[in-house]
Amino acid sequence: MMFAVLRESHNQHPMRFFKLAIVLVLFAILLALASQAGRVLVVDAPQKSDVIVVLAGETRVRPARALELLRQGMGTHVLLDAETREIVYGQPLVDIAQRYVDGLSEKNHVSVCPIAGFSTFAEVGDVKRCIEGMGARRILLVTSDFHTRRALLIFRKRLPEYEVSVAAARNPAVFGDSWWKNREWAKTVLDEWMKTVWFQAIDRWR
Repeated sequence: MMFAVLRESHNQHPMRFFKLAIVLVLFAILLALASQAGRVLVVDAPQKSDVIVVLAGETRVRPARALELLRQGMGTHVLLDAETREIVYGQPLVDIAQRYVDGLSEKNHVSVCPIAGFSTFAEVGDVKRCIEGMGARRILLVTSDFHTRRALLIFRKRLPEYEVSVAAARNPAVFGDSWWKNREWAKTVLDEWMKTVWFQAIDRWR
């Protein structure tokens, strides 16, 4: 009787080791995938286009990146999206954006596109309205690096009649590929993945 119990216990050890090995392998795979969560969000593949559209939101690096692309000949006109509901120190953001444009040496090739939408999904409609009279067929989006993949998915889904590419504007204070090293980066990655999943699960079917 004792021998049978010992033999059964001995036979269970390899199985326990095998299960533990599987768990460790799965955990390692999960960590490897998680480490790439930030990198997967970024698409930086600008194509020569008719119009360069700077998406609303971050204003420190997006407009500068768009002007750089304009000077490189990647487009002939830049549209700066500015939220109509946004007030900065008592001044409408649209007016601030227009004064910024007026001070540019390229001001004849830059204009402001008023945006009333509250999301990237809604912003597409405002962008379409702004470019309809321009005869544009190819759009180059400029947005924050972490926002590029979702923005590209949304615009290609909602504007299938246009060729859409995207360029990344980088701001290390907000986002980095090694997102686990910085609290702000981690918050950005989590928020962007939640929005991306929401688009794939809900908005893309509307």
